[in-house]
Amino acid sequence: MQKETAADLVAFLAVAREQSFTRAAAQLGVSQSALSQTMRGLETRLGVRLLTRTTRRVSPTEAGERLLRSIGPRFAEVDAELQAVTELRDKPAGTIRLTATENAAESVLWPALERFLPNYPDIKVEIVIDYGLTDIVAERFDAGVRPGETVASGMISVRIAPDMRMAVVGASSYFAAHESPKTPQDLTAHNCINLRLPTHGGLYAWEFEKAGRELNVRVDGQLVFGTAALMLTAARAGFGLAYLTEEQAREDLISGRLVRVLADWCPPFSGYHLYYPSRRQPTQAFTLLVDALRYRDQKPVRKS
Repeated sequence: MQKETAADLVAFLAVAREQSFTRAAAQLGVSQSALSQTMRGLETRLGVRLLTRTTRRVSPTEAGERLLRSIGPRFAEVDAELQAVTELRDKPAGTIRLTATENAAESVLWPALERFLPNYPDIKVEIVIDYGLTDIVAERFDAGVRPGETVASGMISVRIAPDMRMAVVGASSYFAAHESPKTPQDLTAHNCINLRLPTHGGLYAWEFEKAGRELNVRVDGQLVFGTAALMLTAARAGFGLAYLTEEQAREDLISGRLVRVLADWCPPFSGYHLYYPSRRQPTQAFTLLVDALRYRDQKPVRKS
């Protein structure tokens, strides 16, 4: 491969992922016009259009999508290996990119990072908040954090938190005007505060289980948020019921600011796990971070 072609492919990956010449140019440190010219030159040499351009966005064509799927993971592997080589020097260094939910980042990742990072000043950590099941290979993340039961097969999975439970909560002022739900189905008559999943655009269905019976309830209400923090704020103000983890609502439940309902429909489930591709060689910095996050020194397991 010619050096020029390799550089052009890196530029294409940035545009295809960002779906914006402006954001991709800023990421690459070049002008938007230069980047546009690079893409036209690549398309001319290949003899096929890779990008569809409109006034609002840029999106890959069918050929562009195929190229993105095929070369994206390979360039990510090259980046990982180059970073691993840099860590052969005396001090662990490099950037670690993680994707996690807001709650996992606040309750698990940050407390560990607060202790970890001062000891390794050359290690950088980027955390992207995402409630969807992100393809960490395609999106060039080093690892993701999700409940253990949602981790895909073929990944190395390391437990970093204890089991969790969900909780349906509301303020006393709300229950003063509304009868408490006795079953999950009763929630359809309540003003519920929804969470919109940024990755998929849909509303999160509230999940329940009792005596082996599983229920997913699509609730409705006046408010929809993209973060759990705002859901908690609205619930405290009496605007409806929220579906959060026990950890997120713990202080409010202890103080009595919030009241819990349907507790018998919310059994424990697998806590947060850090997961990453089994075929990728971890860098020294990444290995140190995994050790810092590991819960009760659990051994990593491969999802079958």
